[in-house]
Amino acid sequence: MPRLAEPPTSTRDSLLDAADRLLGRTGYRKTTLDDVARESGVGRRTIYLHFESKEELFLSSIDRVVERLIAELARIAARAAPPGERLRSMLVARVLFRFDCVRGYYQSLDEMLASLRGAYLERRETYFEKEAEVLARVVAQGVQAGDLESNDPLASAQTLVLATNSLLPYSLSARELGSRRTVEEEAARLADLLLAGLSTGRRPRAKRARPAP
Repeated sequence: MPRLAEPPTSTRDSLLDAADRLLGRTGYRKTTLDDVARESGVGRRTIYLHFESKEELFLSSIDRVVERLIAELARIAARAAPPGERLRSMLVARVLFRFDCVRGYYQSLDEMLASLRGAYLERRETYFEKEAEVLARVVAQGVQAGDLESNDPLASAQTLVLATNSLLPYSLSARELGSRRTVEEEAARLADLLLAGLSTGRRPRAKRARPAP
């Protein structure tokens, strides 16, 4: 199972940063651990204190993106805004966050994922489950407030994740990926369509004023 909650260290992050930069310059297959050592300014043996192999290093780079994304989704979920508004922001964020993180190497992304396919697919299911859990809490809040309809908030959240996966970088070619603004607009349109299916059609409930003492 992927170790999403592993506490980062400065050396570990330096190695992951180096791996990300090399992906953009030389691609996954041509990048060696010696390259990573030189790029990060550490000895090759130091890499093995943090990662068992080149494959584990690059998979951990993907893990780190998702760790940061989930933290961002939790931050949006905690906002003082109607549930539907928060869900819309979260759906757009899960697309744009990945876009921003891989834009420096998205042309070599397919190469890396093809090489790591088995291990990556196992991790990917865990990524999506964790994202759906954060979304589900907001869906449940919307149901409780009477703004959203769902008999199973987690199942609804999983559907939101599945639908917006079509806009994630690994699902698109370089041409289809387009500009950040285009991706954002498409993500917003899709989010609006999905949330229309959950909406009760009611306006968010206003908070009741407290009676004067």
